[in-house]
Amino acid sequence: MEVKKSGLILSGGGARAAYQVGVLKAIHKILPKGHYNPFDVISGTSAGAINGVALASYAENYRIGIKHLERIWMHFTPDHIYRTDFLGVSHGILRMARSMVMGKRFKNDPVSLLNNQPLRELLGEVIKFDQIQGAIDNGALHAIAVNCSGLETGESVAFFQGHYSITNWNRHRRVGKRTRITLDHLMASSAIPMIFPAVKLHGEYFADGAVRQLAPISPALHLGAEKVMVIGVSGIAHKRKDHVKPPAAYPSPAKVMGHMLNAAFLDSMETDVERLRRINRTLTSIPEDVRKEAGMELKPIELLEINPSRSIDQIAGEHAAEIPKALKMTLGGSGNAGQNGSGILSYLLFSKGFCKALIDLGYSDAMQRADEIRGFFSDHFEEEK
Repeated sequence: MEVKKSGLILSGGGARAAYQVGVLKAIHKILPKGHYNPFDVISGTSAGAINGVALASYAENYRIGIKHLERIWMHFTPDHIYRTDFLGVSHGILRMARSMVMGKRFKNDPVSLLNNQPLRELLGEVIKFDQIQGAIDNGALHAIAVNCSGLETGESVAFFQGHYSITNWNRHRRVGKRTRITLDHLMASSAIPMIFPAVKLHGEYFADGAVRQLAPISPALHLGAEKVMVIGVSGIAHKRKDHVKPPAAYPSPAKVMGHMLNAAFLDSMETDVERLRRINRTLTSIPEDVRKEAGMELKPIELLEINPSRSIDQIAGEHAAEIPKALKMTLGGSGNAGQNGSGILSYLLFSKGFCKALIDLGYSDAMQRADEIRGFFSDHFEEEK
């Protein structure tokens, strides 16, 4: 049986990415004991990039990598990610206000609501960037990509580190650049606009990779993946209602911000998955010999998508009491109470209770689909026999 390179695609979503850890933990449970890293290619965006790079750094020992990743998320507190004290939060608000009012006089002052220096310090301690190249050289990993959004060019850039055979690519507003993945790449990919500060890389400021990412599956395919597993964080699909209940009040700023973040982080992935499925249906309707005679290089890409079976917004609402007081006051003034602000809350609630709930949900969802996961990796098992 032909062994296809498998790709793992981890979308962004702030604290929502804890769900991915639960799925990855279940995959380790489902696959044969002692199985090496099952993903040849890893592509991550925003918090998904943090998970992806952490996993890539332990590609030579998937079991330890998963335990390490779970330990990080299970011990997260908001002050590990951003300053939660009143001075730190109020300074961010004043800095943003000053920038909007006085503009160019403070053009070099990073503008963001929250100071994520604690996250930088944490990632610098827990992620072993120097182990990535060794995993690539030893064949445990083919490539890792961290996706960022260029604020000057408007391009979606996949910074990748991988096998020497992989070359840079350039598509309309989508490029791939070979580099050595560093802490700055992770900080840039997870820099949610206006919430966390942008990061300067290679002479340009970059922000969260989910922004303007029109084809989030594409980087993994450019890096050689022949089948892909997508672990999303969108939650259950909402069925369209013919009769929408009129809102009790005008949408709060927090609700609008949550809606904007959903559009950036969730919609592009769902759209790209739908596009891939449509292309697959078209290609499978054309006999393989006909495609070869016509010189068609495209071929169907096996896809396995795993998404939360519960609404993450709802889970965030259940853990709203865990948000830091200073941030709660800030969002409270924007209408954060209850379901009206749980959208944005789900991105910022890096608390033990919320993260554990998402990890448990991811584990449960993946275990429910154990047969599909075994089938996805069946060619790897055949190779080992």
